[in-house]
Amino acid sequence: MRHSTYNPGMTFSAISALSPLDGRYAAKLATLRPLTSELGYMHRRVQVEVAWFIALSDAGFAEFKPLTPGARTYLLGLAKNFSVADGEAIKAIEKTTNHDVKAVEYWLKSKFEARPELQSAAEFVHFACTSEDINNTSHALQLRSARDVVVLPQLDKLVLKLRDMAHAYADVPMLSRTHGQTASPTTVGKEIANVVVRLQTACERIASVKILAKMNGAVGNYNAHLSAWPDFDWEEFSRKVVETPEPLGLGLNFQPYSIQIEPHDYIAELFDAVARANTILVDLSRDIWGYVSLGYFKQRLRDGEVGSSTMPHKVNPIDFENAEGNLGLSNALLRHMAEKLPVSRWQRDLTDSTVLRNIGVALGYAVLAYQSLMTGLNKLEINHTAIAADLDASWEVLAEPIQTVMRRFGLPQPYEQLKKFTRGEAMTKELMQGFINGLDLPAEEKQRLLAMSPGSYTGKASELARRV
Repeated sequence: MRHSTYNPGMTFSAISALSPLDGRYAAKLATLRPLTSELGYMHRRVQVEVAWFIALSDAGFAEFKPLTPGARTYLLGLAKNFSVADGEAIKAIEKTTNHDVKAVEYWLKSKFEARPELQSAAEFVHFACTSEDINNTSHALQLRSARDVVVLPQLDKLVLKLRDMAHAYADVPMLSRTHGQTASPTTVGKEIANVVVRLQTACERIASVKILAKMNGAVGNYNAHLSAWPDFDWEEFSRKVVETPEPLGLGLNFQPYSIQIEPHDYIAELFDAVARANTILVDLSRDIWGYVSLGYFKQRLRDGEVGSSTMPHKVNPIDFENAEGNLGLSNALLRHMAEKLPVSRWQRDLTDSTVLRNIGVALGYAVLAYQSLMTGLNKLEINHTAIAADLDASWEVLAEPIQTVMRRFGLPQPYEQLKKFTRGEAMTKELMQGFINGLDLPAEEKQRLLAMSPGSYTGKASELARRV
């Protein structure tokens, strides 16, 4: 027999949360939670229902006269001032309806009590709509806000921080390690500049995704709409509601063709774009972790912080490890959704609904990672001594420029000569300069090579870093 200490009546707290996003890391995601939580979803559903209702009143139907300014202000206020108490009231209705969108409809109608103007038009709430007309538009509003208010601003902060580092360290020479082996030197700033350019491109792609929405009925053909008013241009009406800026419209991009659900291709595109940015940051996290391990960067100490429970000397690169782990979790969810959401059996199945409830989870892990990265980057201090020592112990990297100059002047078998001289041997300044002195090169070229060191052999790295 299995025993459990679980108490189903225990009070919920951060340490009893199933997800660390709502537990350990709850405070770090305070800006995302109102947008992508279930409460945020309900809020957007109310916004969509209100926008549709007001637009219907302005459509010119004899049966639904234009609303008075007072009624409009009241309705827009229901959406603008939507609260936790409102969300809980909708959840209470859902216990009876067992249908979340219908619960929103009934809640909105309940707000018409004591307002005869609205009560008389109550059946135009959710008029001709299928649940997915409300859901897909609500998800679109959630995604747009999450992208524009939280995700992109967090990524922009990282870009700016990395750009500042690229400029600050543009002239700091650093040994490259291709395949983990010593290679042609670069600069610290240039390696960071590489990430800046990649991340800027990724951000542009995230920002460029058009957020789409449809409001065309149960199977995308305006069947119910046309049964009520056959001669009305419902497609143009729906387009206007979707594209008119908030608060009277939704300010989204109109999707003219769909089954019952919006096809979700744009969501897949958006999530693929976010996942690409995340992958770039995984690459950065691992590289910085490696540079910390090599001693190229030190980490600023915080009073009272413990690196190891048993090894007092340790200062671990935990922020970069935390970022890498959470970026992986985010991408696992984002990529699953990007593959799953555009697939729906026939005119619709319900598998997308439960998956879409995890939008906030997928983006939450990404935002958490962005914050960890920023914390880690702000703790870094460059270790000039360690970087310079590594370069000075790697004179073999000058085999490349020496054999290249030899090629220019037609000396025999330059690559082969340097291969025989340097491979598997510990190279020093004296050895390399002795080799150069024995070459039949013009005096000025020989002097140029003799003046070269691993730290000076960085090509255009400094210029490229400053230019980013």
